[in-house]
Amino acid sequence: MPNVTRADVAQAARNPLAYIAARWTPAPRTVRLAALSALVMSVVIVGTGGAVRLTGSGLGCPTWPKCTADSLTNTHAMGVHGAIEFGNRMLTYVLCAAVGWAIVAARSEKPWRRSLTRLGWAQFWVVMGNAVLGGIVVLVGLNPYTVAAHFLLSTALIAVATVLWLRVREGDAAPRPLVGRSVQQLVWFLVAAAVLLIAVGTVVTGAGPHAGDSSDVPRMPVDWESVTKLHAVLAWIVVTLAFALWFVLKAVDAPKGPLDRTRDLFLVLLAQGLIGYVQYFTDLPEVLVGLHMVGSCLVWIAVLRVLLSLRERPAAEPAADLPEPAAQSSLTRA
Repeated sequence: MPNVTRADVAQAARNPLAYIAARWTPAPRTVRLAALSALVMSVVIVGTGGAVRLTGSGLGCPTWPKCTADSLTNTHAMGVHGAIEFGNRMLTYVLCAAVGWAIVAARSEKPWRRSLTRLGWAQFWVVMGNAVLGGIVVLVGLNPYTVAAHFLLSTALIAVATVLWLRVREGDAAPRPLVGRSVQQLVWFLVAAAVLLIAVGTVVTGAGPHAGDSSDVPRMPVDWESVTKLHAVLAWIVVTLAFALWFVLKAVDAPKGPLDRTRDLFLVLLAQGLIGYVQYFTDLPEVLVGLHMVGSCLVWIAVLRVLLSLRERPAAEPAADLPEPAAQSSLTRA
């Protein structure tokens, strides 16, 4: 067993990440798995949040940060709605643990890649911000605008988590484009259309029948049928752009990576569109609405994978074995 000195304890207290990094070097597969776990949990928390709304449990815990004015947790008298809402709150801690693992793994990788650590911390602060926003959603009685903001911030979290997951597989050399400027511009149009599609989807939710609670929850003052048709038009625009992109990539003899990612996006869009139309014509059953919410996350991930597949970042030249910053030598004594 290594001897732990007072200096070690003091350093661990001042900078625990540096302390762990000096004593542990994760395998590349471990870093990739940590990044993937954070991404998966980012999607799971959206799915469970949808379950809260679709089961009418949005006010199962009527206050925040406690579940009730007198109890930190749900009580038996609150029934299943309280259990569902409180369970979703507890999953936030699981998400935090996954993000924390990603931060520790990225910080401990050798050589240390500061960009990965920053992406991990960005996820952490988005999670914290969304937790506070989720509390505000409860305190204002599920106001649809705050609910929409809550979902959009979750979408931002998924974006950062996706970038980290993809970046851990790359190096830190300067990116090299794999396609021409016109193809890149087409993809940016696709990204913009996807963002607009997701944003309008939150309006569909805010104006639709699933308010999140059995009480009289206000809805957005827009015609639900009209905004739903707009959402469908935007979905077809995204599908058309993805289809066009695949043909353009074939025409310019693009590498296999962008072609495969575009094909994946097209398949995800078809599945999401099928769920969307079935739920619309079957009066919005809760299960299909929940699947559609998770599907929107998968569409967003697929769009980002297409965007990041347009360039490559090979690994930088291995650096010489230099000591870690923050006085690593004092942390590596046996």
